[in-house]
Amino acid sequence: MYLSEDKNEQTGRLAFTVDDASGTDSGSDQTRPAASDDQDQESVFSGTDTAVQTNTLTAVKEKASGMRTQSVISVHISKLDTLMDLVGELVISEAMVTHNPELDNLELDSFHKAARQLNKLTNELQDIVMSIRMVPVAATFHKMQRIVRDMTRKLGKTVQLQLVGEETEVDKSIIDQLADPLMHLIRNGLDHGIEAPAERLAAGKPAEGTLTLEARNAGSDVWITIRDDGKGIDPQVILRKAKDKGLLDKPEGDYSEKEILSFILLPGFSTKDAVSEFSGRGVGMDVVRENIEKIGGTINIESEKGNGTAFQIRIPLTLAIIDGMLLSVGDTSYILPITAIRESFRPTKEQIIVDSEGNEMLMIRGECINVMRLHEQFHSETKTQNLDEGILVMVEDNEQMVCLFADNLLGEQQAVVKPLPAYIRKTKGLAGCTILGDGSISLILDVGGLLG
Repeated sequence: MYLSEDKNEQTGRLAFTVDDASGTDSGSDQTRPAASDDQDQESVFSGTDTAVQTNTLTAVKEKASGMRTQSVISVHISKLDTLMDLVGELVISEAMVTHNPELDNLELDSFHKAARQLNKLTNELQDIVMSIRMVPVAATFHKMQRIVRDMTRKLGKTVQLQLVGEETEVDKSIIDQLADPLMHLIRNGLDHGIEAPAERLAAGKPAEGTLTLEARNAGSDVWITIRDDGKGIDPQVILRKAKDKGLLDKPEGDYSEKEILSFILLPGFSTKDAVSEFSGRGVGMDVVRENIEKIGGTINIESEKGNGTAFQIRIPLTLAIIDGMLLSVGDTSYILPITAIRESFRPTKEQIIVDSEGNEMLMIRGECINVMRLHEQFHSETKTQNLDEGILVMVEDNEQMVCLFADNLLGEQQAVVKPLPAYIRKTKGLAGCTILGDGSISLILDVGGLLG
């Protein structure tokens, strides 16, 4: 027996398909026991003619041979949310039992053996519940086909939409919030990116443009790419627009291409001079970034002039439970997602560099990497000020790296993500909080926010 699922967006339910090889029929016969081979055929087929008897006997034999049938269980999404919350509470309760400080320095071999078994079963239960919540991106991807069809008809363009990786699965709470950002990016690619047929032919391209929507798994993240083969983005045009709007805070020559392209994601920024049905109002791309950041994701832009543009969205598989590394800074603890960590180490004095403005950096394998002190970032106390006495954790996000300075590295911690209170929700660099085994609160760091 196996379990598959299908989400009904209109009713807000997930339908679970049970594939059973036991041979049960649907309908009224589902609970009726099959006649055994030892039963008298006359008791089964009495009062019927020979042809009917033969057909019925054949059906019974097929039923007994293990013919596979399907039955569907419809479960409301709210029940799955409640189940996930209970699993999260179970994970916290397990940590509170197994990491109870009263157990320190006690010889409890049987207890630790039972605790390991409990942890194993808890992890299996968590994996099963999370897998039930996962739904394929196919339904969301297919919605984009109508947008492409309608827009190309109005714009007079010929575009083929290619869907790749439709079977990729994401937590249903994330997929629900993914449709609007994808719609904006598809519309952006059709309006801004792909040229009219005559312009494409003049540039030596086929008259029909190609828009690719791709999803793929990468560790605990899902990457969604929206790529077009259009004219690309001219960084100099973006830079001039940004200068006209007063968005530059350093000399033009100091901006990298990546920094220039990121201006597109700012509120009110548009490269179109005239307002149309689809663009020119300066709204859309900033909404895309905000919606993606709400679900813990990031967006990256790559473009080559004349060859097209790619928007890459990285989103987590789930927002419910994460694996992290527990750090301590003074009396405060932080959890750093393991997926963002490259390495941790204690530097030597020879590796530490301080420039004329007081900025601290580390020389690691011939590369200078900035240092960020967590106690300065969040205005907390610390037990050590010297970099060579604490611990440094190198983290990476969107090809940007920084070394986070903390007092101690306490080990791995599975964290049930809880929302932050409203008054600190907008604090840069925090993604949420969790409850540790001793009942204390730990803050979950947002590496993208720290580097942004």
